[in-house]
Amino acid sequence: MPSEVLWISAREIDQLGITMLDIMNAVEVGFAAIGRGEGEMPAKIGIHSREDCFIHAMPCYLGGDIDRAGVKCVSGYPPNPAKGLPYITGIMLLNDPDTGIPVAVMDAAWVTAWRTGAASGVYARHFGHPDTRSVTIVGTGVQGRVNLLAMKEVFPKLTEVRCFDIFESSIEKFITDMQPKLPEASFITCTDLETAVKDTDVLITCTPIVEAPERSIPQSWVKEDCLVISVDYDSAIHEDVFKDANFTCDNRNQYVWTQEQGTYFQNGYPLPADITADMGEICAGQKQGVRKGKRGAVLMGIASHDIMTASLIYDRATAAGLGTKVEL
Repeated sequence: MPSEVLWISAREIDQLGITMLDIMNAVEVGFAAIGRGEGEMPAKIGIHSREDCFIHAMPCYLGGDIDRAGVKCVSGYPPNPAKGLPYITGIMLLNDPDTGIPVAVMDAAWVTAWRTGAASGVYARHFGHPDTRSVTIVGTGVQGRVNLLAMKEVFPKLTEVRCFDIFESSIEKFITDMQPKLPEASFITCTDLETAVKDTDVLITCTPIVEAPERSIPQSWVKEDCLVISVDYDSAIHEDVFKDANFTCDNRNQYVWTQEQGTYFQNGYPLPADITADMGEICAGQKQGVRKGKRGAVLMGIASHDIMTASLIYDRATAAGLGTKVEL
């Protein structure tokens, strides 16, 4: 007997009115479930058909009251924007956890963009200082945008946004798009990376992930109480920024597994014994965040985020009657 799957386009997702706060709250619930051991989430695996490019498979099952399962197939190709193509593309699949039958397929680029920014927001909820007033965004593409939206939710006193990108046109578009969303904040174009980083309260790097990075931001530029968030693996943040810091990752197993493969998090990046906590432990209440001192995180993006965000989309789309049923 043929089954049907609900196809939900990016355009239809946009119609659902899902907010950054909605996704942050969902991502936090997913973090906590993984922290309590309520599910199964292997480290992401991938293939690399071109240099610095990846196609990853990210399966996850979250049990307990969540009881959702699925897998994301996502690709990241840094050369794509120069061709007029998106850097991140892919498909997100939700499965019925009782039967394994596919129930929904949706745009993975939308899911990936918003859940990644939301994860930074959840980290900042637990580690950010409430008086934070300035944030520096390094890399003003999609991730720069959603990460800034997340910081807006966490830091109500945010009044300064410093913007750096190797493409000045990207900064200009970023400011045009984001200024109306933070009308009380001043946006500063930085042509020099050191100037962008020095004395900022929060530093977020959203550059393309590469296999042999020339890390451009050293500890000497970063003030002691700066909250450092790396969304781009080890591509931009020098290893000494995390040395002797309160170091957090989104998932201990995934960070360690990735490091053991010998490509990322090499040459001085924190080893397993240097991980203070992962976000599952933090959100499950097993460990506590700190809001002062040298602290930072590598947030690789984990499959629990995808399941929680896709579930939110699926539930909202079903209630609104959006999506197209397609026979398998």
